[in-house]
Amino acid sequence: MKFFFALSLCLSMSLFCIAQEVPRSTQYIFNNILLNPALSGIDNYTDLKLGLRKQWTGLEGSPNTQYLSLSTAIGEDFVRSNINSFAGSGDNPMSRSYVNNFTAAEPHHGIGLVAMTDKAGLVRQTSVNVTYAYHLGLTNEINLSLGLSGGFNSISVDVPGIVADESADPLFSADYNNKIRPDVGAGIWLYSPRFFGGISMKQILGFRDKTRNNQVVTQAYQLPNFYGTFGYKIFLDEDIAAIPSALISYWINSPATFDANIKLAYQDKFWVGSSFRNNDSFSLLAGLNIASLVNLSYSYDVNTSGLRSVNNGTHEIVLGILLNNRYQVRCPSRQF
Repeated sequence: MKFFFALSLCLSMSLFCIAQEVPRSTQYIFNNILLNPALSGIDNYTDLKLGLRKQWTGLEGSPNTQYLSLSTAIGEDFVRSNINSFAGSGDNPMSRSYVNNFTAAEPHHGIGLVAMTDKAGLVRQTSVNVTYAYHLGLTNEINLSLGLSGGFNSISVDVPGIVADESADPLFSADYNNKIRPDVGAGIWLYSPRFFGGISMKQILGFRDKTRNNQVVTQAYQLPNFYGTFGYKIFLDEDIAAIPSALISYWINSPATFDANIKLAYQDKFWVGSSFRNNDSFSLLAGLNIASLVNLSYSYDVNTSGLRSVNNGTHEIVLGILLNNRYQVRCPSRQF
């Protein structure tokens, strides 16, 4: 019990010493708008996702994350309908046969929303961001989108739960710990029927707070986070596709991390996959697309770091709802 409390306290107080990273998601690769606002409106339907992640189960004070993402396109030439429309007739411009012919998106706008809350130990981090992107076709097969996000980020600490020798330390001040700070991000996304790639930056503004106690100055930082990801779709046959992908994440003053992923999909109905994060974890993933309205995915992470002996792994489940799905798309074609 003492070990668990000490770990919880360390997780809490670490916020005041280093840059705070964005909470992780094993399933980011199927919902890249979490990391890159340029994904806003990439599909021709409204994409709603609800996620729940319980990290390091069995360990007291371990991170617990909930998030919501919403994305929709704007532009009659691209969407060809509105949120109140019923299924239309005609060929789906993002069907598998379409992949082999033409995929450049009509120039259009996209908007979205990403809201997330994460509790680790005595610390709760909350962020809400509105996203915007502009998509255009560069060639018959290559598309480019540019995105921006803006909102707020707040970090609150359960100060009464902290046991310390210097309880009067200004770092424990409620006014200090419950500030709401602006949050700005930007990203670029390049995509085609066969590949995608993008770079993004979150928490561009960052912050630096100073507190003074008996002439000793303590500083807390929140610095920008950088992400780069890419992937490629390989059709093994008419029914099975393999999608290898990777992500590089970098937080200033912290080591970079690398994720390698592989997904195998059958007829866009269900899929399985695995993921590896250096010095952290190995993951198994699976998902199911139910008709053209709902998709459900689950992942389980096994730690490869020293924490593996004191926790029972990480669970994450994501529910996706495809609204205004005029062409009855079963899964996010442009996000693989």
